[in-house]
Amino acid sequence: MWGAATHDQSTGLHRPLTATVLFQQSFAERPSLRHVSIAVDHCLLWTEEMNQLLDKLSAHANIERESLTVFFTHTHGAGLMGLERQELPGGNWIPEYLVNLAKILTESIEDARRNMTAATTVYAVGRCSLAVNRDFLDESRGQYVCGFNPEGATDDTVIVGLITSDAGTRLATIVNYACHPTTLAWENTLISPDYVGALREVLETQTGCPCFFIQGASGDISPREGYVGDVAVADRNGRQLGYAALSALESLSPPTQQFEYAGPVVSGATLGTWKYVPLTATQKRQCEHWTEIRTLVPLDYRTDLPNRLDLENDLIAARAAEQKSIAEGNCTGIRDARAMVERATRGLIRVGQLPEGKAYPFPLVVWKIGDAVWIALDGEHYNLLQRILRERFPDVILIIGTLANGSNVWYLPDSESFGKGLYQEDASILAKGCLETTIEAATLAIRNAIDSKS
Repeated sequence: MWGAATHDQSTGLHRPLTATVLFQQSFAERPSLRHVSIAVDHCLLWTEEMNQLLDKLSAHANIERESLTVFFTHTHGAGLMGLERQELPGGNWIPEYLVNLAKILTESIEDARRNMTAATTVYAVGRCSLAVNRDFLDESRGQYVCGFNPEGATDDTVIVGLITSDAGTRLATIVNYACHPTTLAWENTLISPDYVGALREVLETQTGCPCFFIQGASGDISPREGYVGDVAVADRNGRQLGYAALSALESLSPPTQQFEYAGPVVSGATLGTWKYVPLTATQKRQCEHWTEIRTLVPLDYRTDLPNRLDLENDLIAARAAEQKSIAEGNCTGIRDARAMVERATRGLIRVGQLPEGKAYPFPLVVWKIGDAVWIALDGEHYNLLQRILRERFPDVILIIGTLANGSNVWYLPDSESFGKGLYQEDASILAKGCLETTIEAATLAIRNAIDSKS
């Protein structure tokens, strides 16, 4: 994962990588309407590998491909499972790994489908200060770097859901938070889910049920303490988020009940009392309502995307620089050259499989179940997206999931971040203004989902 790393293969395991399947299906209105969400402890899969996985899951699990969404937790401690890496040390295991991944996920989907039961999800909103803005101006060098920016804006919202069966059994928790899992970096040699592993451990130990994590809009957001080799820091970051999520869970209302004013009681003061009461039949029907909206949003390509020949030449030059540094015993030169090899490799992947034309057909998927609206977004979006959407819909639970089925569009920075020399701008395939276009399209889709009565 890390261009600055001087090793190619892991030396062990910090915590296991996991996959969690959430199978949602409408029983009340349209039994055929269903959505299968999968949380996977990987950074992402490239376009080719992602398409192969989705095709296999659709065929083997007998699920419509459009009903499948893989939410990558985005850990940077799990390696990149790209077929272009087969020639690297350990890369020979990648094809078999991808086959096994599809098999495991298929089995998990089938298990989830067999064990479906009528259930209610109750949501709460918490706060956590783990995440910080990471677009920092290094004034001494006059350049922007990916690192803690104390003055940058961040959405500290933690959305927590508790899924409970009609029999009262806790089935799962959902945690939605925006923070790059980059606690562990080039010095780390252990396979790791980063902070997400300890987050799950905290939730699952306390609740006794699986935790489903969804990465939010974290393109410019990372942990306050990161880029380290010490896995204890990743665990500490995860526990911080886990305890914040547990705090929010403690504030939840009982399923199918609401908290309402019950009238005054005369005491030393006249007291206003509240109590939990069952939802009315009409309210229950509203909570069972399901709406799904799919939109293709044309997002303009950058006009200065590099061509394949230039990137291939960059790769050749970077590899030559690496070999020269190795021959000279120049450790800094080796590290820097490996980083440039990694950049050139990713650049070739970035432009290699783009649809033809002047714009990318960006898939925007929104589904509303009861009071909550889920948004699935390809790519890595700047945090501005979820801050604006939550400002526009302050009374709606918004579950904003990025890296949904990978990252074909890479980063979507806000317009003000262009021209600063940021890594995220350099990595993006899309033109300035595309994040704002996506925000407006998401706003319209959310509003239509809320207003829908069918």
